Amino acid sequence: MPSDDTDRQQSGGGGEFASPPGFVLLSVVMPCFHLGEKTAAANVLSAARTLRALGVGPLEIIPVDDGSGDGTADGLTAAAAQANASAPDTAAGGASVRIRPVILPENRGKGEAFRAGFEASRGSHVMLLDGDLDLDPSFTPEFLRTMRETGADVVIGSKMHPRSRIDYPTSRRIASFTYYAIVRALFRLPVHDTQTGMKLFRREALRYAFDRSLSKRYAFDLELLVLCRLGGFSVAEAPVGLDYNENNRGALTPSAVADVMNDTAAIFYRLRILRYYQTLEPHRMPERPPAVCAIIPCPGASPMLRRCVEALERQRRDFPGLNAIILPDSPTGETWPAFVSEIPTGKVLPSDKRNIGIREAAGAEIVAFVDDDARPLDGWLRHALPYFSDPGIVAVGGPAMTAPEDTFAEQMSGRVFANVIVSGAYRRRYIPVRVCSERDLPSCNLLVRASALRDVGGFDTTHWPGEDTVLCLELSHLGRIVYDPRVSVAHHRRPLFGPHLRQVSRYARHRGYFARKFPETSRRPAYFAPSLLLLGTLGEVFCAAAWAFFRTGAFGCASGDGLRACALYELVFRGPAAFGAAVLALYFGIALCATFSPRLRAWAWTLAGTVATHYAYGWNFMRGLLARSMPDGVRPFDHRG
Repeated sequence: MPSDDTDRQQSGGGGEFASPPGFVLLSVVMPCFHLGEKTAAANVLSAARTLRALGVGPLEIIPVDDGSGDGTADGLTAAAAQANASAPDTAAGGASVRIRPVILPENRGKGEAFRAGFEASRGSHVMLLDGDLDLDPSFTPEFLRTMRETGADVVIGSKMHPRSRIDYPTSRRIASFTYYAIVRALFRLPVHDTQTGMKLFRREALRYAFDRSLSKRYAFDLELLVLCRLGGFSVAEAPVGLDYNENNRGALTPSAVADVMNDTAAIFYRLRILRYYQTLEPHRMPERPPAVCAIIPCPGASPMLRRCVEALERQRRDFPGLNAIILPDSPTGETWPAFVSEIPTGKVLPSDKRNIGIREAAGAEIVAFVDDDARPLDGWLRHALPYFSDPGIVAVGGPAMTAPEDTFAEQMSGRVFANVIVSGAYRRRYIPVRVCSERDLPSCNLLVRASALRDVGGFDTTHWPGEDTVLCLELSHLGRIVYDPRVSVAHHRRPLFGPHLRQVSRYARHRGYFARKFPETSRRPAYFAPSLLLLGTLGEVFCAAAWAFFRTGAFGCASGDGLRACALYELVFRGPAAFGAAVLALYFGIALCATFSPRLRAWAWTLAGTVATHYAYGWNFMRGLLARSMPDGVRPFDHRG
């Protein structure tokens, strides 16, 4: 467990520290959102004055503007300039305090704002302090004292602590106690209050938690505590001073309660059922992150391509060694950022385009394949690159989740793909699940060692789609391919029904063909199941029709040969027809449950889309299974499905 030598340098509750030059004891991260210029500046300066007067330090305050767009960022910048220029001489009393703002370009949620502040911090201890300042920073020495006396790695503020000084309405007290009871039952955390926005972490405990966390908004506090406990870090509670302000805290609306409970249920699912957190592998980012080149094949310019480039540009803020190559059919006429190169290729297949990109990615250690209708999400490179510190890992990928801005019909397509009775275990391609080794990941989100690509000779250009299946099979002979749900992209879907079903049909034909050609990854029972459903349905229709025909036909069942014929037809047709009807009823019952949504329209669309997907896949899989070649493999591609 982490040493507490740092705390032992402290005398009393604040005071002087025998520390090396440049040492920072405490980093106070203050997420701020929609405070306005004046309030943001006043709150940060107030916190700095309070902490300086208490002698807690040396410390830094890192206010984070979470994409407010209302002057909050200007207020934080002005406060930093004012405070840092007029910092008093610490020899005359008080502690060394520096203010270092972090400005996020868009709103990412409080959890991501805290993470951004943590990544920018330097302290051996990191405190979360809500930027609205309804929690009194003068209680900070209590947190440090509690950590020193108990040896805890995490100290959280608790409104239920007997020494807390709070002004809190009864409705909020009831809500807090109810949520505490739920958390206690689900996670057995030895704390009374997980959501108070004042928490102190040893740096190594917070590093451990952030390396594994997924929650960004409503229950990120809970997830951090769950992860710290999972990592063996101890948690204690300290008193807080709370001056409740409804305008700052937000209303206790049904939608807000539902959001918190949804996030809480997701954490429980990942911890207790999926056991996602337990599967994460400890890999550290190299001191010099590897150079990455993103390869983006596309037909031409589009709004989706521009969003993809913008997302890569955001990745470059943390990884300036990232470059990108766009490979359109003909010149796009667009002006791209300096890190992007454009190489027109003519009308060729995506596999040909990617091979051109591989050849042009000179100097790249990692080649990242991204489709133009996909965009990397926050943490894409931060979570992927550490895996490559292990020489036995040759590729890393993750889910391609449905883009939130997609239309309703496109969202329903994504919902069909992510359904357990459509994709089974392979639904991890569409939603985050646990970390695992893989042998077949899609090339819309795949990072590969450049040396491994050279060894296998790039993509097989005789297939589309399916070229990524062949590549991953060859890469798996060289080393491990890792799936990590945090290495995720947002991927646009084809809308239900026509474009979606055409795409599914193309995938199915190639999977059927691959079941013969590449049995290692494609001859799996799940791929055959839709064809069995289709054949069973056709058999049921035939048996039911035959039985109806013979029962109402010219054969009499009163005596003699008629009786014997009826018995024979009942054995041959009626029994199988009844059995088939029961099986189909069971299938539709399962589909009805698996596609459930509280929104009736979404439920109906997903149910219809799931059934249509199964039958389209089943028919085309059999076509591919019996085909000698794949004519689709010679067509150029577009986004029409």
